[in-house]
Amino acid sequence: MLQVRDLRCARGGVPVLEGVTFDLNAGEALILRGPNGVGKTTLLRTLAGLQPPLDGTVDYPEATGAYASHADGIKTALTVTENLTFWAQVYGLTVPDTVFAAFDLDGLRSRAAGTLSAGQKRRLGLARLGVIGRKVLFLDEPTVSLDAFSVRNFAGWMRDVHLAQGGCAVIATHIDLGLDVPTLDLTPFVAQADATGGSDEAFL
Repeated sequence: MLQVRDLRCARGGVPVLEGVTFDLNAGEALILRGPNGVGKTTLLRTLAGLQPPLDGTVDYPEATGAYASHADGIKTALTVTENLTFWAQVYGLTVPDTVFAAFDLDGLRSRAAGTLSAGQKRRLGLARLGVIGRKVLFLDEPTVSLDAFSVRNFAGWMRDVHLAQGGCAVIATHIDLGLDVPTLDLTPFVAQADATGGSDEAFL
Protein backbone atom coordinates (compact mmCIF):
# COMPACT_ATOMS: atom_id res chain seq x y z
CA MET A 1 0.00 0.00 0.00
CA LEU A 2 2.88 2.38 0.84
CA GLN A 3 6.36 1.95 -0.60
CA VAL A 4 9.25 4.28 0.24
CA ARG A 5 12.63 3.86 -1.46
CA ASP A 6 15.91 5.69 -0.75
CA LEU A 7 14.06 8.85 0.23
CA ARG A 8 16.10 12.00 0.74
CA CYS A 9 14.30 15.03 2.09
CA ALA A 10 15.11 18.57 3.16
CA ARG A 11 13.80 21.49 5.13
CA GLY A 12 14.55 24.99 3.89
CA GLY A 13 16.80 23.51 1.21
CA VAL A 14 19.02 21.75 3.77
CA PRO A 15 19.04 17.92 3.55
CA VAL A 16 17.95 16.36 6.84
CA LEU A 17 17.30 12.69 6.04
CA GLU A 18 18.57 10.30 3.38
CA GLY A 19 18.20 6.65 2.45
CA VAL A 20 14.84 6.16 4.17
CA THR A 21 13.31 2.91 2.90
CA PHE A 22 10.31 0.93 4.14
CA ASP A 23 7.07 -0.76 3.05
CA LEU A 24 3.64 -0.84 4.66
CA ASN A 25 0.89 -3.22 3.64
CA ALA A 26 -2.81 -2.81 4.32
CA GLY A 27 -3.45 -3.12 8.05
CA GLU A 28 0.07 -2.11 9.07
CA ALA A 29 1.45 0.92 10.88
CA LEU A 30 4.92 2.30 11.57
CA ILE A 31 6.01 4.46 14.52
CA LEU A 32 8.72 7.05 13.81
CA ARG A 33 11.20 7.65 16.61
CA GLY A 34 14.12 9.98 17.09
CA PRO A 35 15.18 13.07 19.05
CA ASN A 36 13.68 16.50 18.46
CA GLY A 37 15.07 17.97 15.26
CA VAL A 38 15.88 14.64 13.62
CA GLY A 39 13.37 15.29 10.83
CA LYS A 40 10.19 13.39 11.69
CA THR A 41 7.89 16.22 10.60
CA THR A 42 9.91 16.82 7.45
CA LEU A 43 9.65 13.13 6.55
CA LEU A 44 5.90 13.03 7.15
CA ARG A 45 5.33 16.13 5.03
CA THR A 46 7.42 14.62 2.24
CA LEU A 47 5.56 11.31 2.43
CA ALA A 48 2.24 13.17 2.26
CA GLY A 49 3.29 15.09 -0.84
CA LEU A 50 3.31 18.49 0.88
CA GLN A 51 6.90 19.02 -0.21
CA PRO A 52 8.97 17.29 -2.89
CA PRO A 53 11.77 14.87 -2.02
CA LEU A 54 15.33 15.63 -3.02
CA ASP A 55 15.66 12.05 -4.22
CA GLY A 56 13.97 8.69 -3.93
CA THR A 57 10.36 7.64 -4.37
CA VAL A 58 7.12 7.49 -2.38
CA ASP A 59 4.34 5.35 -3.84
CA TYR A 60 0.78 4.78 -2.63
CA PRO A 61 -2.61 4.80 -4.40
CA GLU A 62 -3.68 8.22 -5.64
CA ALA A 63 -6.07 10.22 -3.44
CA THR A 64 -5.73 7.87 -0.47
CA GLY A 65 -3.31 9.85 1.73
CA ALA A 66 -3.98 12.36 4.51
CA TYR A 67 -1.60 14.32 6.74
CA ALA A 68 -2.50 15.53 10.23
CA SER A 69 -0.16 17.79 12.17
CA HIS A 70 -0.30 18.40 15.91
CA ALA A 71 -2.48 21.46 15.22
CA ASP A 72 -6.18 20.75 15.70
CA GLY A 73 -7.41 22.39 12.49
CA ILE A 74 -10.98 22.89 13.71
CA LYS A 75 -13.49 25.64 12.98
CA THR A 76 -14.18 27.26 16.34
CA ALA A 77 -17.53 28.86 15.37
CA LEU A 78 -19.02 25.50 14.38
CA THR A 79 -20.28 22.80 16.71
CA VAL A 80 -18.57 19.45 17.04
CA THR A 81 -21.11 17.84 14.72
CA GLU A 82 -20.86 20.70 12.21
CA ASN A 83 -17.07 20.42 12.13
CA LEU A 84 -17.19 16.73 11.31
CA THR A 85 -19.99 17.23 8.80
CA PHE A 86 -17.96 19.92 7.05
CA TRP A 87 -14.98 17.63 6.60
CA ALA A 88 -17.11 14.69 5.54
CA GLN A 89 -18.77 16.82 2.87
CA VAL A 90 -15.40 18.03 1.58
CA TYR A 91 -14.65 14.39 0.77
CA GLY A 92 -18.17 13.61 -0.45
CA LEU A 93 -19.00 11.44 2.55
CA THR A 94 -21.25 11.40 5.60
CA VAL A 95 -20.26 11.25 9.25
CA PRO A 96 -20.42 7.70 10.65
CA ASP A 97 -22.25 7.82 13.97
CA THR A 98 -19.62 5.55 15.53
CA VAL A 99 -16.96 8.25 15.28
CA PHE A 100 -18.48 10.23 18.17
CA ALA A 101 -18.11 7.34 20.61
CA ALA A 102 -14.70 6.37 19.24
CA PHE A 103 -13.29 9.79 20.15
CA ASP A 104 -15.42 10.36 23.27
CA LEU A 105 -17.44 13.16 21.66
CA ASP A 106 -20.98 11.87 22.22
CA GLY A 107 -21.78 14.38 24.94
CA LEU A 108 -20.22 17.25 23.02
CA ARG A 109 -22.05 17.02 19.70
CA SER A 110 -23.82 20.39 20.02
CA ARG A 111 -20.96 22.26 21.72
CA ALA A 112 -19.23 25.04 19.81
CA ALA A 113 -15.68 23.92 19.10
CA GLY A 114 -14.31 27.20 20.42
CA THR A 115 -15.59 26.38 23.92
CA LEU A 116 -13.84 23.00 24.14
CA SER A 117 -10.82 22.28 26.30
CA ALA A 118 -7.45 21.62 24.68
CA GLY A 119 -7.92 17.87 25.00
CA GLN A 120 -11.45 17.99 23.63
CA LYS A 121 -10.29 20.05 20.65
CA ARG A 122 -7.58 17.51 20.02
CA ARG A 123 -10.09 14.65 20.06
CA LEU A 124 -12.26 16.56 17.59
CA GLY A 125 -9.25 17.16 15.35
CA LEU A 126 -8.43 13.46 15.38
CA ALA A 127 -12.06 12.50 14.78
CA ARG A 128 -11.74 14.08 11.33
CA LEU A 129 -9.60 11.08 10.42
CA GLY A 130 -12.65 8.91 10.97
CA VAL A 131 -14.82 10.80 8.49
CA ILE A 132 -12.57 11.52 5.51
CA GLY A 133 -12.18 7.93 4.28
CA ARG A 134 -8.44 8.11 3.59
CA LYS A 135 -6.53 4.84 3.89
CA VAL A 136 -2.93 6.10 4.18
CA LEU A 137 -2.45 8.35 7.21
CA PHE A 138 0.61 10.44 8.09
CA LEU A 139 0.26 11.62 11.69
CA ASP A 140 2.56 14.05 13.50
CA GLU A 141 2.34 13.74 17.30
CA PRO A 142 -1.39 12.93 17.18
CA THR A 143 -1.83 12.57 20.94
CA VAL A 144 -0.59 16.02 22.00
CA SER A 145 -2.86 17.39 24.79
CA LEU A 146 -4.57 14.03 25.33
CA ASP A 147 -4.89 12.31 28.70
CA ALA A 148 -4.16 8.61 29.12
CA PHE A 149 -7.80 7.61 28.58
CA SER A 150 -8.00 9.53 25.30
CA VAL A 151 -4.68 8.11 24.12
CA ARG A 152 -6.08 4.61 24.64
CA ASN A 153 -9.24 5.58 22.75
CA PHE A 154 -7.20 6.87 19.82
CA ALA A 155 -5.02 3.75 19.79
CA GLY A 156 -8.14 1.60 19.89
CA TRP A 157 -9.63 3.41 16.91
CA MET A 158 -6.35 3.09 15.02
CA ARG A 159 -6.07 -0.65 15.72
CA ASP A 160 -9.70 -1.78 15.65
CA VAL A 161 -11.08 0.50 12.94
CA HIS A 162 -8.50 2.09 10.66
CA LEU A 163 -5.99 -0.76 10.48
CA ALA A 164 -8.63 -3.47 10.79
CA GLN A 165 -10.42 -2.03 7.75
CA GLY A 166 -7.28 -2.16 5.62
CA GLY A 167 -5.74 1.23 6.24
CA CYS A 168 -2.12 1.96 7.11
CA ALA A 169 -0.41 4.73 9.07
CA VAL A 170 2.95 6.35 9.69
CA ILE A 171 2.93 7.98 13.12
CA ALA A 172 5.54 10.24 14.73
CA THR A 173 5.15 10.11 18.50
CA HIS A 174 7.24 10.30 21.64
CA ILE A 175 4.86 8.19 23.72
CA ASP A 176 3.89 4.53 23.77
CA LEU A 177 0.51 4.22 22.07
CA GLY A 178 0.15 0.59 23.05
CA LEU A 179 0.08 -0.52 19.42
CA ASP A 180 1.87 -3.73 18.50
CA VAL A 181 3.59 -2.25 15.46
CA PRO A 182 7.23 -1.76 14.43
CA THR A 183 9.22 1.39 15.05
CA LEU A 184 11.74 3.15 12.84
CA ASP A 185 14.50 5.18 14.51
CA LEU A 186 15.41 7.97 12.10
CA THR A 187 18.77 8.72 13.70
CA PRO A 188 20.74 6.44 11.31
CA PHE A 189 19.16 8.26 8.35
CA VAL A 190 20.31 11.77 9.28
CA ALA A 191 21.83 13.38 6.19
CA GLN A 192 25.52 14.16 6.24
CA ALA A 193 26.11 17.92 6.27
CA ASP A 194 28.15 19.32 3.41
CA ALA A 195 31.13 21.58 3.93
CA THR A 196 29.11 24.78 3.64
CA GLY A 197 25.87 23.56 5.13
CA GLY A 198 24.47 24.08 8.56
CA SER A 199 21.51 22.91 10.48
CA ASP A 200 17.97 24.21 10.52
CA GLU A 201 16.75 21.97 13.31
CA ALA A 202 14.58 24.79 14.66
CA PHE A 203 12.29 24.26 11.69
CA LEU A 204 12.02 20.45 11.80
